[in-house]
Amino acid sequence: MLQVDKMKTSELKAFMKQRRMGLNDFIQRLATNSYACKHSEVQSILNLSPPQDPELMNTNPSPPPSPSQQINLGPSSNPSAKPSDFHFLKVIGKGSFGKVLLARHRTDDNFYAVKVLQKKAILKKKEEKHIMSERNVLLKNVKHPFLVGLHYSFQTADKLYFILDYINGGELFYHLQRERCFLEPRARFYAAEIASALGYLHSLNIVYRDLKPENILLDSQGHIILTDFGLCKENIEPNGTTSTFCGTPEYLAPEVLHKQPYDRTVDWWCLGAVLYEMLYGLPPFYSRNTAEMYDNILNKPLQLKPNISNSARHLLEGLLQKDRTKRLGCSDDFIEIKNHIFFTPINWDDLNAKKITPPFNPNVTGPNDLRHFDPEFTDEPVPSSIGCSPDSALVTASIKEAAEAFVGFSYAPSMDSYL
Repeated sequence: MLQVDKMKTSELKAFMKQRRMGLNDFIQRLATNSYACKHSEVQSILNLSPPQDPELMNTNPSPPPSPSQQINLGPSSNPSAKPSDFHFLKVIGKGSFGKVLLARHRTDDNFYAVKVLQKKAILKKKEEKHIMSERNVLLKNVKHPFLVGLHYSFQTADKLYFILDYINGGELFYHLQRERCFLEPRARFYAAEIASALGYLHSLNIVYRDLKPENILLDSQGHIILTDFGLCKENIEPNGTTSTFCGTPEYLAPEVLHKQPYDRTVDWWCLGAVLYEMLYGLPPFYSRNTAEMYDNILNKPLQLKPNISNSARHLLEGLLQKDRTKRLGCSDDFIEIKNHIFFTPINWDDLNAKKITPPFNPNVTGPNDLRHFDPEFTDEPVPSSIGCSPDSALVTASIKEAAEAFVGFSYAPSMDSYL
């Protein structure tokens, strides 16, 4: 029995370590793994280099955009914002293109989460459209209770800055790490708030595509806040599809792995995977052997242990249906989810009004309480360059190109949006 527990702990540690890798790094490591590459499904996946979305394809390096080609999302309502407006206190997150920092505004003393992205890194990987898409989605979030809010954005010659709500109840992933799994009522509460957020995005014709516990935060009261909209796909009508190969390996739906067109039901698959993980401690088809995990997602029947209710079992079977045309949500989207018997105890109006007391209270004492952030981030020194604009001598041709690529990024909401 002790040996089995050790194996589970070892597998969980391996899983956590793998989770921290970005998809690009993950694919690169997979491509150099001779054993994994021998697997037919992995070979098929690696035959096409992501992304395959025509909108994002850029096979030939192009010169800096002309004025007519620039992404122009309108003039900034906050042209005076600058890094020196903030006192940057702690690193609270990291990603492929930059960091998220806790910052206090020097004038109003309010705390914010400031996402600082390096333009050069974004341009190198040709991810401009994903970053602008993230900004667009943030702009469309008019005070939905379970989506992170954007206060404003601005840019310097070499960096982009998102000024976001500061949420310090911790990542769902962090709490799952500590507790291994949740009891069913707690998992139901989180799944309901997540589903509400996804349903709202779908109502705006946005597919989220990257639901995972790292992108799900708890606020100071214990409510869900969905964050990181970098992989969102806009303008997907109810019957529309897209085909970009993207997401996080453990949560990729079968149709994405097959490189088939997919629709908004990909988000309901991910909800099923997250709910399964909340109840069991690992994603449904997880294996530390990546080739085996992909094969499991594509071919292995869903296996559910008997320690959950029949309604939870039925919901997981509906969400983790490999055929997207038979998946729960394929006909009436969020309506099918909210009407499922598993959610019978949920009053959806009370849920969206935050009138339901969360099953877990993070008990944070204030903005400086970082107990629910991973020390991997908070122990890291704040880079001195974060709050500085580059010296004029450093504004090279590449930095000018970066500036042109993000025309219109800066944003501040009108006062009407707060009324």
